[in-house]
Amino acid sequence: MCRNIHRLYNYEPPATEDEVREAALQYVRKISGSTHPSAANRAAFDRAVEAVAAATGELLGSLTTTAPPRSREEDAARARERARSRYGDAASA
Repeated sequence: MCRNIHRLYNYEPPATEDEVREAALQYVRKISGSTHPSAANRAAFDRAVEAVAAATGELLGSLTTTAPPRSREEDAARARERARSRYGDAASA
């Protein structure tokens, strides 16, 4: 599950609230060991996702850098190339 959490900082355009929430959801799923919590745990699970998303948004808003913004397309192309070199052409299909 952790592989689904991607870098969110220093992109142009900046990460959206949806991207932040999806990363928070993946994090809470990983540490709870549950992708779909029971009805008894749903409220606690949802509160945790919202808390992590809020903390992530605050962190991203507070960070500063002198590095130029990254490109999601270039990062995705590099990831595809790494997969191609690891797994061959089957990964590009």
